[in-house]
Amino acid sequence: MPSLLLSEGLYQAKGATKPLSLKAIYNASGVKGKRVTPLLANEEEGGISHFIQSIIRNTPDIDSPFLVLDLGVIMHLMEKWTTNLPTVQSYYAVKCNPNPSLLGVLAALGSSFDCASRAEIESVLSLGVSPDRIIYANPCKSESHIKYAATVGVNVTTFDSKEEIHKIKKWHPKCELLIRIKPPQDSGARNALGLKYGALPEEVKPLLQAAKDAELKVVGVSFHIGSGGADSRTYHGAIAAAKSVFDMASNELGMPRMKIVDIGGGFTCGNQFDAASFHVNEALEDNFGKEEGVVVIGEPGRYFAESPFTLASKVIGKRVRGEVREYWIDDGIYGSLNCIMYDFATVTCTPLACSSKPEDPECKNAKMYPSTVFGPTCDSLDTVLTDYLLPELELDDWVVFPNMGAYTTSSGTNFNGFNTTAISTYLAYSTPKP
Repeated sequence: MPSLLLSEGLYQAKGATKPLSLKAIYNASGVKGKRVTPLLANEEEGGISHFIQSIIRNTPDIDSPFLVLDLGVIMHLMEKWTTNLPTVQSYYAVKCNPNPSLLGVLAALGSSFDCASRAEIESVLSLGVSPDRIIYANPCKSESHIKYAATVGVNVTTFDSKEEIHKIKKWHPKCELLIRIKPPQDSGARNALGLKYGALPEEVKPLLQAAKDAELKVVGVSFHIGSGGADSRTYHGAIAAAKSVFDMASNELGMPRMKIVDIGGGFTCGNQFDAASFHVNEALEDNFGKEEGVVVIGEPGRYFAESPFTLASKVIGKRVRGEVREYWIDDGIYGSLNCIMYDFATVTCTPLACSSKPEDPECKNAKMYPSTVFGPTCDSLDTVLTDYLLPELELDDWVVFPNMGAYTTSSGTNFNGFNTTAISTYLAYSTPKP
């Protein structure tokens, strides 16, 4: 675990308490040596759009689709995290988006990392991040991956079964453990994780006893209320349940007092984050405010990854059927837009008619038509939008999708030979809005 600053009761997370200089961001692993384009503040809402247009104009043989990653948004999000959740250390969930530039900037801003596999651990370590800034937050791990974690010094992991205890005892006996519990209330999240992970209340005590018998150190409790649209009021019950496990371990089983509370991920930026922060802070104070030396960590993924990324995709096909316009683009459900299927995302797009209307690429005041947008594969399931209002577009025009960083390229496929991993990323830096 990273070093932390002691406050009253809970520890104060030591992260991005002060904004880093642009030089520090530009020198971050995954960014250093790459071109970063500043987005002028007076461009207002058109900053990203103007940048994408310049890429298209100045790169005749541009690979499509492509992404823009705004490093300024990441900085703003970290400042917001540190302000709203001053006692919660960020452990970014690498699975959400492993883009090296995103990981490098987060590392420079003070974030640690939640990894779920050997490959994710390797990607974080390759950026020069110390292994004590990684939690292996997967309750069910391959034995070979456990052995690898032991060899590189990743010494904190989660568990929720006796079988996992046996594997860890055999291959990484010095590893410290967090018991993953199932939250007591259903949060209503789009992606509920309780069906797959988390010990039930009646399973907790036997699991703690098994870990004690194996002479393994259980140092904390982990939970996850679910990802996407979760009711943040459920943090109260989940954090109270974690406190009950703390008390059970020390009072009933005579185990050393636990010190880590892992509140999981599922955070979304915006008003939802403000609400979640309020409930997390209140629940932590109610349950752990008088307990000294408690380290609280969170595993934000989409909170940091979603909004900094914008996707641009080219129109490669068109068909007109009455008033309906049908377009084919070169990304889709099997590519980075898989978030529609697997993350239950609702996507939006705006036109950039760079080819057909270079004098007015944003198609201001143009007539709108009900439109269908298809992906490039031969599967009819590959439909991105239906009955969506767009202006008349032509071949080689573009559509732009905002908020495209969470569970997009990280879970795309190469179906039909369309390679999601080949999507280029351009780096930009905008001045965050006040």
